[in-house]
Amino acid sequence: MTAPADHQKVLIVDFGSQVTQLIARRLREASVYCEIHPFDKAEAVVDELKPQAIILSGGPASVLEPDSPRIGRKLFDLGLPMLAVCYGQQLLCDVLGGRVEGGHHREFGRAEIVIAAETPLFAGIGAVDHREPVWMSHGDRVVAIPEGFRVVATSAGAPFAAIADEATRLPGPASLLPATAAP
Repeated sequence: MTAPADHQKVLIVDFGSQVTQLIARRLREASVYCEIHPFDKAEAVVDELKPQAIILSGGPASVLEPDSPRIGRKLFDLGLPMLAVCYGQQLLCDVLGGRVEGGHHREFGRAEIVIAAETPLFAGIGAVDHREPVWMSHGDRVVAIPEGFRVVATSAGAPFAAIADEATRLPGPASLLPATAAP
């Protein structure tokens, strides 16, 4: 399947998440053309696909492991809007100068975030201090965010549950899938 030249296109970089296909389905339901490619093929397809945005999926690995799935800086340096979910957010922080640690409280399943700042990422969901049910799935957690990012949501187990850098158009929700609008 090939998208028309004028069609919106999104590259989904797959790190092994159980919900990658669900994310793609939601995009397609919104009439957005998307392609899922494994992390080790993403840089090779980006020039041909010419996406308008990139989604970094979650996955079961830890960025702290020496053989964890990685992508190079190329995708980050394209200047495209990027949504980074779970492992994707941890990788984004690791690559861009934040810090990830293991051994913290694991969050799996239903959780609640508190919106900490206004951001286009949460437009239509709720104002600052609004509580929103979400699905979390992470063991490691971000303990320092890259320069230029700000916290836009927190949870009991993730003080950086959602971060954003609107100047470079890189929102990065951690393990965040809104329960009311699951992909």
